[in-house]
Amino acid sequence: MLTKQKGDIAEQATILQALRQGWGVCKPIGDRLPYDLVFDVDGQLIKIQVKSAWFDDKRGNYVVDTRRTKTNRREMIRDTYSPTDFDFAIVYIDSLHVFYVIPVHCFIAYGSEIHLVETAKRQRKPKSATFREAWSLLEAASLSGLVQVKTS
Repeated sequence: MLTKQKGDIAEQATILQALRQGWGVCKPIGDRLPYDLVFDVDGQLIKIQVKSAWFDDKRGNYVVDTRRTKTNRREMIRDTYSPTDFDFAIVYIDSLHVFYVIPVHCFIAYGSEIHLVETAKRQRKPKSATFREAWSLLEAASLSGLVQVKTS
């Protein structure tokens, strides 16, 4: 499956999950913006960056790249996100139908990759486990006004 196709699947799964939560979903036209979707959560607009995780056979866990990737015909350009590019990243693991809901400041603090451990054999949970299925973070952000854009 192509990378773009995996991203499309992650985006559609995220839209469906948001609709199940009862939230409004807006999809920007084109892909020039640093976010993929906008959720309307209790009247608050929240910018969402959607990422698809892949399984790393060597390490035995799932991985997601925390950088922005732009491609043209000749090269792939990777760049870091800034704290104002989006409000939350939602990472989707297709094979498990699992979501990680990560605030932007946590997402960009990881560097270039986040490793998501989905096995129960570890003695302690990784920091990323806090964000597994953490949809309540979006509602908490909308209630506290932590996101930058408000609806009237």
